[in-house]
Amino acid sequence: MRIFGGSGVVRDAIVPSASTAANDPNAAETLSRQLGPGPFSLIMLFLSPAADLERLPAEAARVFVDVPIVGCTTAGEISGAGYDEGTVVALALPSEFFRVDTVTIPDLMRLDPPALAAAVVRKRVAMARQYPELAHEFALLLVDGLSQKEDELTSALAAGLGAMPMLGGSAGDGTRYARTFVLDGGRLSRNAAVLALVRTECPVRVFNFDHLMPTERRMVVTEADPRRRVVRQINAEPAAHEYARLVGKDPQQLSPFTFAAHPVAVRMGTRHHVRAIRQVMDNGDLVFFSAIDEGVVLTITEPADMVGQLKRELAGLCMPERPTAILAFDCILRRLEAEEKQVIGRVSGLLRRHGVVGFSTYGEQFGPMHVNQTMTGVAIYPPGTVLPEKVPE
Repeated sequence: MRIFGGSGVVRDAIVPSASTAANDPNAAETLSRQLGPGPFSLIMLFLSPAADLERLPAEAARVFVDVPIVGCTTAGEISGAGYDEGTVVALALPSEFFRVDTVTIPDLMRLDPPALAAAVVRKRVAMARQYPELAHEFALLLVDGLSQKEDELTSALAAGLGAMPMLGGSAGDGTRYARTFVLDGGRLSRNAAVLALVRTECPVRVFNFDHLMPTERRMVVTEADPRRRVVRQINAEPAAHEYARLVGKDPQQLSPFTFAAHPVAVRMGTRHHVRAIRQVMDNGDLVFFSAIDEGVVLTITEPADMVGQLKRELAGLCMPERPTAILAFDCILRRLEAEEKQVIGRVSGLLRRHGVVGFSTYGEQFGPMHVNQTMTGVAIYPPGTVLPEKVPE
């Protein structure tokens, strides 16, 4: 049974979630009351940048004693109300059904991929031996969304995770792109990440989808600074001017709404993966959310029906049974597109009716890849649910 309360609380027999206003002076205590007594194996907190980031982490560590806490700042929240802003959202994994271990990556600038992969292997193997009765598993990654290290990090982690599916989101800062933080225990950090390894009695389905259709319009990156994710030239022309020409826009009027409406993507195998543009610099350079390099061929995509696609995907996740919880990481560009097209109320309503909880990101992690302009997450089902091999179309 699922009960929706006036404060954004979503109580569930298995996985409870809750939310409160970012300016709540007792936010952690409010969330604790809403979540219930536990005991819990993990607490996740998704923090609006408007929250008291100086005080809240320590308060959460005091309230949720002896429970691992992970989280990050957001570019908007997803609560029991649907799309939300100016809130703190919590989701708890009860010890009755879940076991969790965490890996802290404290300094992404000094990333050691072989050592990190080895550490993840050791923890994953230890959990499998300790909890053999828990047949389902996934890994949850939260990473600084301005670190520009997500691609290298996901590749390193995938080497250690093996067949364990990974999903995650990049921390946000609204549409300011100034400061993003990852929460690990009672501490907020920059240039950091935290990985939670989860084993559970509950069947899970990790998902990733978008609503973008590739066009015949292509362009080649001819000058770039890969370290900074900056593209200076496209088709040997100034980047912003050439991109604007190809999408039929005035280069002086480029904005996040333009980038959301006309994403560019790289083809990998049979699928296109967005390499989202974050902003245009005063000199006409384009800054990307994810890895970019010279010689890369980019395809301009056009959004299809966001509402219809979301409705179909969420309906598919409800087969053969409605999930007990859906944790989702939703790219900020999807929210901006919904605002621009004036469908944000319909999108929010779908998220609310399906009990989706999570946050708007600066990028999503799915397996070994860092991607953009997708919704990525995990659906958690009651114990004993038999899932089909493939999500129904």
